[in-house]
Amino acid sequence: MHCLIFANGEPNDGPMVQRALAEAQTAETLLVLAADGGARLAAYFGYVPQVIIGDMDSISAQQLAALEVLGAQISRYPTEKDATDLELAFIHAVQRGARWIRVIGAIGSRLDQVMANVYLLALDILRPCDVQIVADKQATRLLHPGTHTILGQAGDTVSLIPMADQAEGIRTEGLYYPLDNERLVFGPTRGVSNVMQASEARVSLRSGKLLLVHTVGRA
Repeated sequence: MHCLIFANGEPNDGPMVQRALAEAQTAETLLVLAADGGARLAAYFGYVPQVIIGDMDSISAQQLAALEVLGAQISRYPTEKDATDLELAFIHAVQRGARWIRVIGAIGSRLDQVMANVYLLALDILRPCDVQIVADKQATRLLHPGTHTILGQAGDTVSLIPMADQAEGIRTEGLYYPLDNERLVFGPTRGVSNVMQASEARVSLRSGKLLLVHTVGRA
């Protein structure tokens, strides 16, 4: 199952968002979720969410009622809770069987929320899933130990940022600045702004976690 999750941020429409929407439309089964006020973002892109999840503090009762008439299910949580609305949406998606997930609207004006949204990629339940946060020209995903392929174009920007103390045994193919069985450490910026040399590149790592940010063209 494919799943689109609309978060309560900015539309940030662009190539990576359109790529995700186009791929979602090829799925045999598509689940559309909105994290609270993300329902408005879903409408911006022409979708009615099947489920709206959250404490409903970012969407009016009138908007909810109108969406219910259109078939949306409301999954309401208390305001005082231990998880953000987006985290609840991720959990719901996985429980419904989604293994391909794209998040739109997770990037907004609150740095704390943006960072928390990105850190959600490290949820254990998402490990078997293909998950990306997409915004404008950028797609962000988390790499676990193993080999990962990056599809794009020569000249695209790729940044590799460790998400824990360090990531080790990193090897790259098809990037301008190669890494050969090397280590990236949390803090320094050595992995930022590499460049794809062809339409395909590869990154492998032995241990740790790497945040991969892929930008169309030169960032």
